[in-house]
Amino acid sequence: MTEKKRGISLQYQMLIGFLIGLIAGLIVHVTAPGAPWVEVITTYVTGPIGQIFLRLLFMLVIPLLFSALVVGISEMGEIASLRRVGVKTLVYTILVSTVAVAVSILIVNLFRPGDGVDPADAQLLLANAGDGARAILSSGADRPSGVAAFLNIIPSNIFTAAADNDILAIMFFALFFGIGLVLVQNGPALQLKTAIEGIFEVTMRLIGVVIRLAPLAILCFMFNLAALFGWELLVRLSAYVGVVLLALGVQMFVIFPIILKLFAGKSPIAFFRETQEASVMAFSTASSNATLPTALRVAENELRLPARVSRFVLTIGATANQNGTAMFEGVTVLFLAQFFGVELDLTQQVMVMLVCILGGIGTAGVPAGSLPVVALILGMVGVPPEGIGLVLGVDRFLDMCRTTLNVTGDLVAATVIAHGEEDAPPAAPAA
Repeated sequence: MTEKKRGISLQYQMLIGFLIGLIAGLIVHVTAPGAPWVEVITTYVTGPIGQIFLRLLFMLVIPLLFSALVVGISEMGEIASLRRVGVKTLVYTILVSTVAVAVSILIVNLFRPGDGVDPADAQLLLANAGDGARAILSSGADRPSGVAAFLNIIPSNIFTAAADNDILAIMFFALFFGIGLVLVQNGPALQLKTAIEGIFEVTMRLIGVVIRLAPLAILCFMFNLAALFGWELLVRLSAYVGVVLLALGVQMFVIFPIILKLFAGKSPIAFFRETQEASVMAFSTASSNATLPTALRVAENELRLPARVSRFVLTIGATANQNGTAMFEGVTVLFLAQFFGVELDLTQQVMVMLVCILGGIGTAGVPAGSLPVVALILGMVGVPPEGIGLVLGVDRFLDMCRTTLNVTGDLVAATVIAHGEEDAPPAAPAA
């Protein structure tokens, strides 16, 4: 990691790939709509390249989510002196993440940024999606609903669930397994935890390698989409970005101030003023993990929170309390479902909400860490995974915004959980 990076950074490479694919696709859409050679290129060149990228993500996402969830849950009960703080952190994370995802789902259903696409065009894109996408779509259509879907969350065979890409069942097993590691604190269990941490580290490194292919994949995705949808794609994409920013803004400037005032007696204005250094760092790096040292310093020096509380909550929160990531995943999945005309009923949307909440716990706090989760959720609800190419080009900017919300949410959590502790500072007067 100390090696000096040369050349164009990855986010700019992704932006360049986005623009090249978009411009080339728009030119083809205007000058050669429906030309046979366009179908040849999308079927045998750009389509397979995108499929390779998606398959590599799908190959790694299950070991990533399993290892991240197991390690995250097991660490919450590792320090006996902070057991009470750990329980409060877990309850707070689940409740606030639920509110965040509910807000995002409400907003995306209210504005429906993905509506208006010609169903024939969407079906044409589905027809060109490739064997991998069609397999995912067919498996998604066979999934149970209602009470059967609820019972199906508990897997009868974890290996069958993994083979079927049953993400909720895998997450349930990971959570259950993590609780088991909390209850068993002997030598072999600790060795097993270390081994699972190794799986997480190796998987993260491999995903980093795969993400290096993202610029080329984005170029191919955007060429296919722009050649088919033309200028309408830009309108839908701007609407999607606006809805994501609106959802993040509601959580940041409405929900968080209410939580601070009601549960911590803290002035929201004073809080945002004291945490601005961490917010700027989060926006600049798009990484909760990279911002963690700054957040710890802000919590102790600016917010004057007890170190034993802030260190525990912020360390766990860097990977577990990711409200912005959960909201982004929920909005993205529903937007792409609307875009491709895949209607999700209330039960399916609740399932998306649950997966996004758990995905926020299991998503790595690094740039683009949520993309594998989004890709897997798309396949789970019957949306073509190729649709992720729509959002990859703008993901860097949205990643910066949602990371800012993630870090701010961690500091809000630390402030609320520290409130009432013996060594907590007195509440700041209302501004």
